[in-house]
Amino acid sequence: MNLYRTKDGPIIEDGGHYYSAEMPSWKALLIRDDLSSFLVARLRTARKVEHLPKLLPPIGSQEVWGAGVTYHRSRNARMEESKAAGGGNFYDRIYSAERPELFFKATAHRVVGAEGLVAVREDSSWSVPEPELALVITPSGKTVGYTIGNDMSARDIEGENPLYLPQAKVYDRSCALGPGILISTEPLPKSTEIRLEILRAKARAFSASTTLAEMKREPAALVKYLFLHNTFPNGCFLMTGTGIVPPDSFTLKAGDEIRITIEPIGVLVNYVG
Repeated sequence: MNLYRTKDGPIIEDGGHYYSAEMPSWKALLIRDDLSSFLVARLRTARKVEHLPKLLPPIGSQEVWGAGVTYHRSRNARMEESKAAGGGNFYDRIYSAERPELFFKATAHRVVGAEGLVAVREDSSWSVPEPELALVITPSGKTVGYTIGNDMSARDIEGENPLYLPQAKVYDRSCALGPGILISTEPLPKSTEIRLEILRAKARAFSASTTLAEMKREPAALVKYLFLHNTFPNGCFLMTGTGIVPPDSFTLKAGDEIRITIEPIGVLVNYVG
């Protein structure tokens, strides 16, 4: 079962069909620990709709956080980009430490949804998308669903000095979420694949894939650390890191199409603009 935030209100997808039901606000939905059973109950009286209305970002008043260096490939890339600044071993130490790297990523107004325009900083000459599985977490710390995240990153700014991480990661349209939320309280299988494809002038400029089996840290452990001495009255999203890093010679350009696929969540498509 998938849940979408649309211009016509929340829409439930079940068995390949779309349903509209009288629903509370998006904020009220995402704070429910019983979200799955609540939506199942709503389906009994829901009205079937033929087409999915225009999608909105699946976020209301929640914060978005990120986890770094959770994949071996990400560790190597971060070490290489920060070597000249003397920060190369920082990322190696994070990868092997018990405490994960967690950082604030975005407020709702900085997030775009499916088909939205993500941004590249004007003061960056080396920017990439980071395709990630994102957890949907209630105020009590319960994961009730999953969506696709794109953690846009200015690699040259972060590489210049690790202390510049907020500037490399947090800016308007630096985050994309969508297309909807897969409603589930069960962990996704380790075999779940994350695929990234970048098209430039309709031709493939880069593509790669990884699986959740390549993650060093368990999502539940990331949630545990995020909620240590931290509260989220409206719930939050936590992006769990990336295992796909384009080569150092690659940087995004205006007009590029970014496609991130995680089945059975769907495909998150964004454009650089």
